[in-house]
Amino acid sequence: MANDVHVKKGDTVYVLSGKDEGKKGKVLAVIPDKMMVLVEGVNMATKHKKPRNRYQQGGIIHQESPINSAKVMLVCERCKAPTKVARIIHEDGQKDRVCKKCGELIDIQKESKED
Repeated sequence: MANDVHVKKGDTVYVLSGKDEGKKGKVLAVIPDKMMVLVEGVNMATKHKKPRNRYQQGGIIHQESPINSAKVMLVCERCKAPTKVARIIHEDGQKDRVCKKCGELIDIQKESKED
């Protein structure tokens, strides 16, 4: 089974459930093996950091923790609403993600330069 996460790094997502339900944020990282995503400002954890050398400062750090990718929904740039993602395959084999609400392409692939 291929682990295929429906969001990519840099996408804006809406959190569907959990303690941060209703928040929007940017995807910082995707962990496809565990089907998890790291979202900016969501699922914040408190970490107590000890200084490792004389010049490093210790203290309490607030950082994001990964959440399950099933708990987030992609936000379309055109309709500004959380939406499901459809995938279309062109004749040349290129795959694109499409918003199911408005039909707008989410990913605009850069055309390869032919020399």
